[in-house]
Amino acid sequence: MGQESRTTRDQIQRAAVREFLDKGFQGASLRQIVKNAGVTTGAFYGYFSSKEALFASIVEPHAAALMGRFMEAQTTFAELPEAEQPSHMGVESSACVDWMVDYMYQHPEPMKLLIGRAEGTSYEHFVHRMVEVEVEYTEHYIQVLRNLGREVPVLDHQLCHIIASGMFNAVFEVVVHDMPYDQAKQYIRQLREFYMAGWQKLMGE
Repeated sequence: MGQESRTTRDQIQRAAVREFLDKGFQGASLRQIVKNAGVTTGAFYGYFSSKEALFASIVEPHAAALMGRFMEAQTTFAELPEAEQPSHMGVESSACVDWMVDYMYQHPEPMKLLIGRAEGTSYEHFVHRMVEVEVEYTEHYIQVLRNLGREVPVLDHQLCHIIASGMFNAVFEVVVHDMPYDQAKQYIRQLREFYMAGWQKLMGE
């Protein structure tokens, strides 16, 4: 892709970010994006096949980075020998959440699009998919504790889902509401401590 071509693509994406942030995916006007980018509709279709393809070009790298790091933390923990998992509880996930917060503050605009402006696209359930993975691995860990002879009370699947959903939505709130970075880091640390203590209590530890 030549320099001129790259510049035109960047112009379209920059105009799109502003329009999507302002109106969300569904409310955004392709005509307005094209106008603000200073290109013709024909030129637009030389780069993107649709409004959704344009949205995806902006958020996909960031969705992939977040989900990739999240899955790495989950699988790293799950692949530990069962006897070692209790002493590691929260270690990998805390490091992952810290990384995610730093990443979100390095890429605030695409993150706001991914978390709060994606309704009507394939990304609108992004946080929900993370929650489902978290619940799956939490239930796996509960079984590990039982295998180790721990008496873990029965935890309803729906309860686990609600707890995980509360945690993840709270984490993403920091970028949605433009919380100052230092405040966000302290907020997330306290949030992690709160949820960790809660999980340990529910798991009978």
